[in-house]
Amino acid sequence: MKKKLDTFLTIILIIILAILVFCYAQLKIFNKDYINFCGYTIFQVITGSMSNTINPQDIVIVKLTDDVKTHDIITFRVGDDFVTHRIIGNEEDKIITRGDANNSQDAPITKDQIIGKVVFIISNVAIWINVIKEPIVIAAIIISIIVIKLLFFKENKK
Repeated sequence: MKKKLDTFLTIILIIILAILVFCYAQLKIFNKDYINFCGYTIFQVITGSMSNTINPQDIVIVKLTDDVKTHDIITFRVGDDFVTHRIIGNEEDKIITRGDANNSQDAPITKDQIIGKVVFIISNVAIWINVIKEPIVIAAIIISIIVIKLLFFKENKK
């Protein structure tokens, strides 16, 4: 049983480190604005413009695509910002969006501004993600796993 738990902790540690290296490489080395993980990315919602559907501090999982239609919730780029709103219509080659809680529509966007379509909403987790992504917390988790491995799974040498 100890051997299986030791193997499990080692695998978890390797997965955590691989994800951290992958994310760091995409954001810092390749200067991406968001992480592309197998065609998906995540964003934290900051404002209440989509309230009741998506609230502030929710996380949205976005499928990277520009294949969208009316009533889809999409994430798109406006300057340096990312906006998550619902498509309410089309005008020629322009797409019209609006936040569910807003009274007015957004300025029209083009397909090349679209990051992707929201496929899943995770409520009230942003605070935990913000805590976990702090370098000191990540270091503490990794060190804790290593210490547990060293203290509890050290083989007795004869």
